[in-house]
Amino acid sequence: MERAEKREFVTQLNSVFKDSGSVVVAHYTGLTVAEMSDLRSKMRNAGGTVKVAKNRLVKIALEGTEAEGIADLFIGQTLIAYAEDPVTAPKIASDFAKGNDKLVLLGGALGSTVLDKNGVKALAELPSLDELRGKLVGMIQTPATRIAAVTAAPAGQVARVIGAYAAQGEDA
Repeated sequence: MERAEKREFVTQLNSVFKDSGSVVVAHYTGLTVAEMSDLRSKMRNAGGTVKVAKNRLVKIALEGTEAEGIADLFIGQTLIAYAEDPVTAPKIASDFAKGNDKLVLLGGALGSTVLDKNGVKALAELPSLDELRGKLVGMIQTPATRIAAVTAAPAGQVARVIGAYAAQGEDA
């Protein structure tokens, strides 16, 4: 990389660390190209990104961001996974690590909070933002359908009673 390319890359990474909901750091030693491509495609489909960068450049990019505390994690062959949704990157990385022991989660950051590998796994178990929105909509709709059923039930009962009296009147 030329010096200008490095500056541009560091600037880009700096904005990634400032704008991302969460960042996950992992070792990827031993992953094949196919496995790495699979991880990247899964992350991309979920709305995240996986990058492999030189540790020195990442540490420079971390300066002045909330995630500056994760700089010690960048030792050896590391990759970063990030997404705007705070749960996406940890969830995809954690799921991939369960199926492939060559991807070792080291930790990450959620804003200014530094996470260890257990924190990343705990974050991965939370529902995503879209799932939470779906649950919220379901909770809001449920009382409305119950109210409609409760208010419709007495009217239906009254109609049945009137229908029964009408049937008795016709029989008489």
